[in-house]
Amino acid sequence: MKLSHRVQSLMPSKTIEITSTANELKKQGHDVIVLGAGEPDFNTPDSILEAAIASMHAGHTKYTPAGGITELKEAIIKKFERDNGLSYQPNEIIVTVGAKHALYNLFQVILDEGDEVIIPAPYWVSYIEQVKLAGGVPVVIDGKEENGFKVTPEQLKEAVTDKTTAFLLNSPSNPTGAMYDRMELEALGAICLEHDLVIVSDEIYEHLIYGDDKHSSIASLSPELKANTIIINGVSKTYAMTGWRIGYAAGDARIIKGMTSLSSHSTSNPTSVAQYAALEALEGSQEPVKKMLFAFKERRDYLVNRLQAMTGISCDTPKGAFYVFANVTEAAKQGGFESADAWVKGLLEEEKVAMVPGSAFGSPDHVRLSYATSLDQLQEACDRIQRFIHR
Repeated sequence: MKLSHRVQSLMPSKTIEITSTANELKKQGHDVIVLGAGEPDFNTPDSILEAAIASMHAGHTKYTPAGGITELKEAIIKKFERDNGLSYQPNEIIVTVGAKHALYNLFQVILDEGDEVIIPAPYWVSYIEQVKLAGGVPVVIDGKEENGFKVTPEQLKEAVTDKTTAFLLNSPSNPTGAMYDRMELEALGAICLEHDLVIVSDEIYEHLIYGDDKHSSIASLSPELKANTIIINGVSKTYAMTGWRIGYAAGDARIIKGMTSLSSHSTSNPTSVAQYAALEALEGSQEPVKKMLFAFKERRDYLVNRLQAMTGISCDTPKGAFYVFANVTEAAKQGGFESADAWVKGLLEEEKVAMVPGSAFGSPDHVRLSYATSLDQLQEACDRIQRFIHR
């Protein structure tokens, strides 16, 4: 049977590929340390688990509206007011099956064949493929390492053509942990307004920030920017709820209506029980988030210090998310490897440490290491990496 051209054009996810290889090695009895996971290693907080159980006993196991239950939409609206100083109406909110689903629906709704989306690199692996699936054309601009992996207004302006429809912004970033400050966002926003671009602002890591830096949503900077911005967010990263699959989007009511109509013909609705769990996550105690954040910061600092002391590896301290994006060009060269990808493969084969090569994110000199794992695991992983480099 033939496969569609759209499916044949898809590139497999290297994140999933690395994880699958590591899991296969584990099944064979190998002691593999996986630093590729894009999810917290903590379990979902107890209060959220209890809310889900209570919702089942209350009979909330049926279909819900395609765009999410009213109570959760109201909680999301309160979250935007509390955390971002933004005001939305219920018809400007959609609840989706994870933030990835929100992005997928959005591109399906705003893109026609040949429309261009400007995507800064390093980028999350699914952005490129989702734009292509919608018939769009990804236009990649490089966030230089010397500029903290962030793109400049000049780069954005140069990339705009008469086919450009949207600009995608991810802050804090996966895979780099980089963050844009208010002045940088204002400068990029001015270019977007000048060319009437849709701003797709992926803010899924907004609460995973360390130090004194504060998250700024580009939509909060002016009414004009808010009107042009669709915010993508969810509960997966902040509340250790990756498997619950609840995301959401906020923005122009016509776009949200289109996304909701698309959901009604695909997923029907987000899982009912998961929506009530997300309601508790947003409205309940935020103490578990603070505890996770403290642990992530401790792990980040340990991992960065160890990596920076290794020959041939360089990295900055990420401001957000739970990844370190390290340059391993010299380590690969000194070890006789032709690329960072080959170095990553050798590390997995010889020392059983799994990480994701930067080529998956449009940055072939780098690797992404997740510190969403225990300090003991990080210590052992660093010992193995050090041994691998020396050998």
